[in-house]
Amino acid sequence: MNKEEIFEKLSSSVVEADKEMVRKGAHEVVNQKIDPVEAIEKGLSRGMEIIGERFSKAEVFLRELLMAAQTFDAAMEILEPEITAQKKEVTTRGTIVMGTAKGDVHSIGKDIVATLLKTGGFDVHDLGVDISPLSFIEAAGKTRADIIALSSLMTTTMPGQKEVIEVLKEMGLRNQYRVIVGGGPVNQQWADQIGADGYGETATDAVSLARDLLADWKK
Repeated sequence: MNKEEIFEKLSSSVVEADKEMVRKGAHEVVNQKIDPVEAIEKGLSRGMEIIGERFSKAEVFLRELLMAAQTFDAAMEILEPEITAQKKEVTTRGTIVMGTAKGDVHSIGKDIVATLLKTGGFDVHDLGVDISPLSFIEAAGKTRADIIALSSLMTTTMPGQKEVIEVLKEMGLRNQYRVIVGGGPVNQQWADQIGADGYGETATDAVSLARDLLADWKK
């Protein structure tokens, strides 16, 4: 099996959520001394792009999306040690710290966004739920994040999003990060009111927003 066929095998395995096949493909990458980063970019990531596109069109559902992500991770368990051994780096679109605002313990929407951001090539650090403003900011500093993404699923916890931005200003760090917000009760008017850099109505919108923000920032 040549390199292109292995990449196709990896991609198809992710789309089909076939962990056994994806592990075999990852081992073939290692055994044939194929560049593991290239295998990720042209094989595994391509598969995640396909499943992400299908999810955005409602052709597959959350269960299939999460299974594909788990399949991707199964291959990474094999390829990451090889990447480390070869001292290679995987190129990412940017680094994102995300979580649900203080007082909010809902995670399903955030989890979907995190998965799609990962499939979109971002390095995502999901802090979980009920995260304080300082925890967001500390994590952003430690990971050298480009974006802080804040989720709120209840109107009572929306002020937690505003508080993160206010604390960033107080610390003189506001210009270091792009801050995006989302969640059931959140809308563009709220994002504008609190001074966020963007609002994503859907998980797919959040990915597009992150890409556009970083593209403009880098210019």
